[in-house]
Amino acid sequence: MLRLATAALAGTAIEFYDFFVYGTAAALVLGPLFFPTVSPLAGTLAAFAAFGVGFVARPLGSVLFGHIGDRHGRRPVLVASLLLTGASTVAVGCLPTYGTIGTAAPLLLVVLRFLQGLGLGGEWGGAVLLTAEHAPAERRALWSSFPQVGPAVGFLLANGSMLALSATLSEAQFAQWGWRVPFWAAGVLAVVGLWLRSSLAESPRFLEIEEPARVPIAEVVRDHWRLVLLTAGALAVGYAIFYAVTTWSLAYATERLEVGRSVMLACVMAAVVIKGALTPVAAVLGDRYGRRPMCLAGCTAAALWMFPMVALLATGAPLLMFLGFLGAMLSFITMFAVIAAYLPELYEPRVRCTGAAVGYNLGGVLGGALTPIAATALAEQGGRVPWAVGAYLTGIALLSLGCFVLLPETRPAPAAAPKPAPVMD
Repeated sequence: MLRLATAALAGTAIEFYDFFVYGTAAALVLGPLFFPTVSPLAGTLAAFAAFGVGFVARPLGSVLFGHIGDRHGRRPVLVASLLLTGASTVAVGCLPTYGTIGTAAPLLLVVLRFLQGLGLGGEWGGAVLLTAEHAPAERRALWSSFPQVGPAVGFLLANGSMLALSATLSEAQFAQWGWRVPFWAAGVLAVVGLWLRSSLAESPRFLEIEEPARVPIAEVVRDHWRLVLLTAGALAVGYAIFYAVTTWSLAYATERLEVGRSVMLACVMAAVVIKGALTPVAAVLGDRYGRRPMCLAGCTAAALWMFPMVALLATGAPLLMFLGFLGAMLSFITMFAVIAAYLPELYEPRVRCTGAAVGYNLGGVLGGALTPIAATALAEQGGRVPWAVGAYLTGIALLSLGCFVLLPETRPAPAAAPKPAPVMD
């Protein structure tokens, strides 16, 4: 289990590195390079709109790769999704800017972002299911949390590389070629990921399925549509929190508050480090107390913390901003540490790869694709403290809380203790 879970963690870290490196670049540099004919605000919005295209592609990727996973096994999904995401990320790093090829540059950027999202849409379902379906029932949340640590590692790699380049290069050098280096590095990481995944065993639960679904998405839509909608709504708050902290706040603080780029990256990265380290701890609690109670607690905490978070962000003080981000990340991981066990347990094995991945990635569209765009627009309408952004995030948290209330608990019942043998006189 340790070897399998570690390989799953490494793979999701690489895939999410590919996805996150675009989000960081969109907040810092892509607007002027690919959308220079509009105002700085409109350029940032356009870069975030291309960022959102990746989320729109993720449910499509979950349908495509979910079909493979439910028909042919979880393992092939891991290889195909990693190849697609890695290749499209490297291609972004090689893409000429608007000044070189004109309007073709932003169009190609959107296409490559779509392919990134397509690959990532398949990655989560394959990696999580391969781990969850190997894990013993009493420790399923713990072992399944390893792939959930991957996004934190991927984010740190993406932002750490951007931070290092931003700190060592001049503004001109960073805009000319420095931002491309993290995209090129995705090629090396993809090779490492393929090597790690080359010897993984197929899921035992998949091998037990006597008759795989012919068209998994058709069965999901027909028999599990309500469950898909509830899981998508429930997970929207996690995505909204994560991308409000890691993407929107980065652009807001550097452009509106004139906080240094390196300072903002350091504040966000510090909060993500603690979030990643506490993921297994929250997962252990999920194995002990249940998946649904953890999700309800995290969602409630998120609803209560969004206004304080934006108030702390508006101070521009590094320590206070970090505390705001940390509170948000703790509420996020209270939910998402157990999601990798919770979602697969909600769906029957024959359509599990499709159903769990579609619900997970539709939540990304609701919470992740729209949040940077909506928050950027809302922040422009207020004063120094973006209260409207806090209201927006609180509203999403309440929506997700309602969806979690309607979902059932899935934690397996503890095994009964063996009866003691009778004592013979």
